Parts: sequence; structure tokens; C-alpha cells
Amino acid sequence: MIVCRLEDLPPGESVRLDLDPPIAVFNADGELYAVDDTCTHQDASLSEGWLEGCLIECPLHAASFDLRTGRPTCLPARRALRTHTVSVLDGVVYVHVDAHESTAPAPAGLTTGPGATVVQAAAAAGEETAA
Repeated sequence: MIVCRLEDLPPGESVRLDLDPPIAVFNADGELYAVDDTCTHQDASLSEGWLEGCLIECPLHAASFDLRTGRPTCLPARRALRTHTVSVLDGVVYVHVDAHESTAPAPAGLTTGPGATVVQAAAAAGEETAA
């Protein structure tokens, strides 16, 4: 799914995709990450939170999540967020919504662009893979 042009998502910013469930795409110091947008503690949009490095803080109760793994880093959140693969092709940012359920390789010709990382959804393992 197309998110936006890379230049429209500068470092420190996020984009919310109105899907079911909503997904937030973050540019954390040049690295792109996508997670489910709703805090697992209570219904709040993480795309409206505070981004510091690879951590996003919920605007409602200050729960914090590691965007690389989706894992909460402090209370009150206890459950991890689902993560999604992000890629850049010809300056366009894409999120692969079903990536957390599939081990299929990225489509042919899909590569990461400047400042982008393909993050494999590995909330349980906490792994990150750069393409």
C-alpha cells in the first residue's frame, strides 16, 4: 500500500493510514517503521505521540513502544504492537500490511531508498533486516 513520497515524511514525523486497524508509519532519524497505530493499553493514536529515536510515546498515558519490535518499553502498556514491513521504491514509501503474516519475499525490483530500512515484523524475536 502506498503511504506517501519519501520527501513528505521527514525525520521525526509520522503518517497515519486509516485502515482497519489503523497503521502509523514513522521516520525515526531516517529509518522507516510501521506499527499498528492504536496503543495496546488504551485507545489512543500513536501517530499523535512523541517520537524520540526508535521510541514512540503514547499521548494518552505515556506508554512507550520500540518501533523496531513493537514491544512496550514501560507501563502501562503490556502488549506489543504489530509491526509491518516498510519499503521505498522510486522515492515512494510503501507499507506491506500483510507482512507480519507472510514470509514471502518482497516483489521483484523492490528496494529500499535513502534513509529507509525494510523492517521484518518480528515482534517476538526482536529481529531487524535491512534490504
